[in-house]
Amino acid sequence: MPLYKIADFDPNYRDTFGGDDVKALDLYTQGGTRVGSVDDVLVDPEGRFRYLVIDTDYDSSNKKILLPIGLAHIDYNAKRVFVDGLSKEQVQSLPEYRANLTVDYDYEEQVRKAYRPLSSTTNHNRDTYNYQQDSALYNLNNQNQETFRLYEERLIANKNRIKAGEVAVGKHIETETARVSIPIEKERVVIERINPTDAGTAVNPNDLQFQEGEVARIEIYEETPDIHKEAFVREEVRVRKVVDRDTVEAQETIRREELDIRTEGDLLTNNSERNLSDRT
Repeated sequence: MPLYKIADFDPNYRDTFGGDDVKALDLYTQGGTRVGSVDDVLVDPEGRFRYLVIDTDYDSSNKKILLPIGLAHIDYNAKRVFVDGLSKEQVQSLPEYRANLTVDYDYEEQVRKAYRPLSSTTNHNRDTYNYQQDSALYNLNNQNQETFRLYEERLIANKNRIKAGEVAVGKHIETETARVSIPIEKERVVIERINPTDAGTAVNPNDLQFQEGEVARIEIYEETPDIHKEAFVREEVRVRKVVDRDTVEAQETIRREELDIRTEGDLLTNNSERNLSDRT
């Protein structure tokens, strides 16, 4: 089964693990002795962790080795990887790992023999071998390392745009009777017959002029009303939209799970502040 470096298998593996990078962690024994640091991770074609590549710094010996993932406990909070055992003799007996090395069955068998109990007498066949035959090396030890999740509820605020109404602006015609007054003038003829002051005085025959027909013409005028309708702009109406902003507050009861730890006997418990996730 081919193995891949984690960056080759998943170039964005840091995002997959929420920003945590196992390659930046140091390796310690359970007793607190620094063994080295994690240089890389080898995964199988399904992305399961199989080995940590350890750059050892153990009693002045310096070489890269493979550590089966089942022997490691990754603590991202402490930024450390803890190993169950790993003696100087094991480091010396392990084959050295190089970046250009092909990790095949024979090489893995050399690695597994260094970690298997000396009492192990099981014979393995390269054609039928699978990692479950060495579950202690490749599976998480549920007795020593068990992961479960604590959940919490959060209020998520989103907005939906819905139609609240509609405004239609139009025009209609109303009618009314309007009245207007306008003064007009009319001419009329007044004929007055008066007694002259020289009434009864004889008229000189030479001045006497008798005639028939029209004697005087006077034109009579009068004003007539000229009433008509004209349209004028009375007012302008502008229609536009404005946005009023408001803050809506909501209150709900949310739940959160907290960790309860109960121990029996005189035990030391290392309780980290953040819940560990099973990265493998």
